Amino acid sequence: MTARATAHRRTARLAVLGVVPLALTALNADPATAHGSMQNPVSRVSACFAEGPESPDSAACKAAVQAGGTQALYDWNEVNIPDAAGRHKEIIPDGKLCSAGRDKYKGLDLPRADWPATPMTAGEHTFTYRATAPHRGSFELYVTKDGYDPTKPLTWADLESEPFAKVTDPTLKDGSYVFTGNVPNKSGRHLIYSVWQRSDSPEAFYTCSDVTFGGGGNAAAKGAGASASSAPTAAAPNAAQIAEGAEKSTVDHHGHGGDDGAEANHQPKAADEQSTEANQPEAKSAKSAKVMASDAEPQDSGTADGQHLAETGGDGSTAPMAIGGAAVLAAGAAVLFAAANRRKAVRRGRG
Repeated sequence: MTARATAHRRTARLAVLGVVPLALTALNADPATAHGSMQNPVSRVSACFAEGPESPDSAACKAAVQAGGTQALYDWNEVNIPDAAGRHKEIIPDGKLCSAGRDKYKGLDLPRADWPATPMTAGEHTFTYRATAPHRGSFELYVTKDGYDPTKPLTWADLESEPFAKVTDPTLKDGSYVFTGNVPNKSGRHLIYSVWQRSDSPEAFYTCSDVTFGGGGNAAAKGAGASASSAPTAAAPNAAQIAEGAEKSTVDHHGHGGDDGAEANHQPKAADEQSTEANQPEAKSAKSAKVMASDAEPQDSGTADGQHLAETGGDGSTAPMAIGGAAVLAAGAAVLFAAANRRKAVRRGRG
């Protein structure tokens, strides 16, 4: 066997040894942490993200950006409390329900009657909740009481005492949880508050969705100059907008932090780190792999034992395989790139 052939075999062996551990690590890793937001009716943070964080259309979303900045909108799927464990009313203060008490999302708590809203009618309604990372858990939906005043800070007392819709492990379809609920008879502007409490973690997610029922609007909304018929209509972000905004998101699907020291993990990269990454092909490959893994949306399918994907966070072959495959591609690209450089160096030495 020639020296060159031996070198090639050694390179191939190194590539396999380098790729396999990374692939096995990704395949055996814990599924991505849950993230998401209400899609129908559209949550405040989703509606403002869809309008565009840098230049939103509505006055309410502009005010939210002025109060809390644009990063809260790019991180639209992370209005959460990592250690809620069902203690929602205990740990979220009145007036801060929409932000879940997190300063990062304080713009969502602004009391005003012109938030983009979704038309709503009483009776059975199909709700959808965009899940960028699915997990087992329960959803509870509350609606505001008659006489709700949107121009005042939202309190727990403003919500009906019991959820009008409650579901555990709903079906996941096209990247969203889908379930039905019987909406109470209301009139004018109201708000639907959702709580998604994971059962495989103490983490919980929260959303505020502004809605308008027929009937000409309640007295508070009329007094503020925004009736049910004149309120801006909310729109959920589409797949293209989500993909485009992902580059500026600081959400890490593999870990969380609060508003204190732990949330430092969610800060944007420093300029020197971004510059280093831009000049390293290996880093670019790893970043591309991360994007590929996050964009691999789970599909609605059942496992062999009849469980839904939404109940398990994966069927053993979807999200973990997507992450594992992306890791293999990234690691393989890095190893082959290094091997090619070594071969060139050897040729130049011989020449």
